[in-house]
Amino acid sequence: MKTSCCIAGGGPAGMMLGVLLARAGIPVVVLEKHADFLRDFRGDTVHPSTLELMFELGVLNRFLKLPHSELRQISGVIDDQSVTIADFTHLPVHCPFIAMVPQWDLLNFLVDFARRYATFTLMMRAEVFELLEGGGRITGVRVNTPDGPQDIHADLVVGADGRSSIVRELARLPVQDLGAPIDALWLRLSKKPGDDQRAAFGNVRGARIFVMFDRGDYWQCAYVIKKGGFDELKRDGLEAFRASIVSVVPLLADRIGEIASWDDVKLLTVKVDRLTQWHRPGLLCIGDAAHAMSPVGGVGINLAIQDAVAAANLLYRPLRQGVPGINELAAVHKRRMFPTRVTQAVQVVIQNQVLSRALKQDRHAALPLAIRLARDFPILRRIPARIVGMGIRPEHVRTPEI
Repeated sequence: MKTSCCIAGGGPAGMMLGVLLARAGIPVVVLEKHADFLRDFRGDTVHPSTLELMFELGVLNRFLKLPHSELRQISGVIDDQSVTIADFTHLPVHCPFIAMVPQWDLLNFLVDFARRYATFTLMMRAEVFELLEGGGRITGVRVNTPDGPQDIHADLVVGADGRSSIVRELARLPVQDLGAPIDALWLRLSKKPGDDQRAAFGNVRGARIFVMFDRGDYWQCAYVIKKGGFDELKRDGLEAFRASIVSVVPLLADRIGEIASWDDVKLLTVKVDRLTQWHRPGLLCIGDAAHAMSPVGGVGINLAIQDAVAAANLLYRPLRQGVPGINELAAVHKRRMFPTRVTQAVQVVIQNQVLSRALKQDRHAALPLAIRLARDFPILRRIPARIVGMGIRPEHVRTPEI
């Protein structure tokens, strides 16, 4: 097979890049190693910056018909004190809220959109295991498919295959590990009538942190723990784990038995890293393949999609002419490295100075200054809302529709 652009990874970054290039008339092949997108406990937060892109593509109204909930403020309860940290309602966008949409619905929506264009090809159950090289550059990939190995030759290979990217590993691109003192345990609990009035998004009590995402008929929950602490929790037993959750969010006591075994709890090993160089001749990495993000702020999906938009804007013309040069690939790295650095720096500060310290508190502690200021001066809530909702350098669709 021969194509202009071969994208390894059918996540938000890879699929959005596939949409934009196909829309611009560029032949593109997207490879997804799984048979479908149905995997639980993936990022479900679609931020105002991404919703604004949907508007620019003319599909916002259709997208909002997907089942979703809307988060207009980030609020929480910290040792019985109710606080509001961010208020998205003042953002100058068409949708001043975070849309909570299952990631599989987002990906299927993008696939349906992309299939309007004849230049788009999606290959499921196609996993990269080797890079093809020639003439001093990457010329394609070798993939395992249900019909056996297949070579796909491309003018550009894009690694968008997540934080455990095989593409960046095969390309031997240098990685800088920024470290993370926390992990997260993902689980789900049913939602009951009246929860909306009593439940809070973030909950902190003593040394326990519990976050609840409204998924319509259930809560997708994250229990924040110290790095490597899952085995210790297991040793204490499942009943103790259930009790610790109820101690933070008492309203869950009537359904905590839904955690029937440790199989109902999924460990997310948090890591924060980034490539110091995102490209080689013929190859570019974007999204989590270029920078693994902490779950702090739920910005991972949206930063990845911003990468995809920037890459499409900068590379669709070179791809029309043939093989993008190294300077053109470096331009994507240069444009997106700044927002990546700033976002990760903020995440690292919150991880180290707020979350890690909170996990060490055995008793009630004073609220951090930033949270007290946001509580007492509502106008200050617009600052974190701007950083989380729009990002440091929001991108706009500059590619044409052919």
